[in-house]
Amino acid sequence: MKTFSVGLLLFLIVAPTATAQVSFQIGGGAGYFMPAGVYKGTVAEYYAGTNYGLAGGFALHAKTRVGLLGFNLTGEVNYAFLSNDGSPEGGNTSAEVDHKILSIKVGPEFRLGLPAVPVTPYLGVNVSFNAFSGSTKFQGTSSVPSSTVDMASASRIGVGGTIGVMLTSIDIAVHYNLHNLTGKAWAGGNNRVDTYSSLNDDKDPAYADGDANHVVKDPRSIQSVVITVSMMFGM
Repeated sequence: MKTFSVGLLLFLIVAPTATAQVSFQIGGGAGYFMPAGVYKGTVAEYYAGTNYGLAGGFALHAKTRVGLLGFNLTGEVNYAFLSNDGSPEGGNTSAEVDHKILSIKVGPEFRLGLPAVPVTPYLGVNVSFNAFSGSTKFQGTSSVPSSTVDMASASRIGVGGTIGVMLTSIDIAVHYNLHNLTGKAWAGGNNRVDTYSSLNDDKDPAYADGDANHVVKDPRSIQSVVITVSMMFGM
């Protein structure tokens, strides 16, 4: 009976404390999306099969955060818009590249509380599901007919890391994303235009030096760095 009484007393002391440590936030915001590695570049590099040729763009996102003892569990939905244009072969040739990425991310954040400082820094890691879509408009190029080539939808599993800071309800963060850790694939055919009708982040198995129809020599990792500002609201 004495053991039961002590256990009950400890429960009554610890349970409210643990419950008080749990919090919930929801919010959203916007950010600047910077392609990295071979995901950035010029449309000439994209046409040549080395890079994706994208410039910086913008992203919108929604975020939830469940605060526990010493860390947070987070979930995010992000939608990024990227594009670039230029001359793939010089002269009167032109191309306009457009990509969109829908990302769903989940993972923990670890709070780095600092005494007497009114901000809360944190580090986060995540696993992501990424859905890609897009198109390219070619004009006057020698190996691709003048047309708009739609890119078939594709999905990849990725990973990422975040460093951020919470200032009351404002969340400022820098994110690194590897969007295609797994699932790289090649879906092109025998014509040069097929290179651009799919994401084609694996190498072209028919690649050969000097072959104008098969130009992707190596697998391509899709990476980005994103700076975001969010407004978070407790519930």
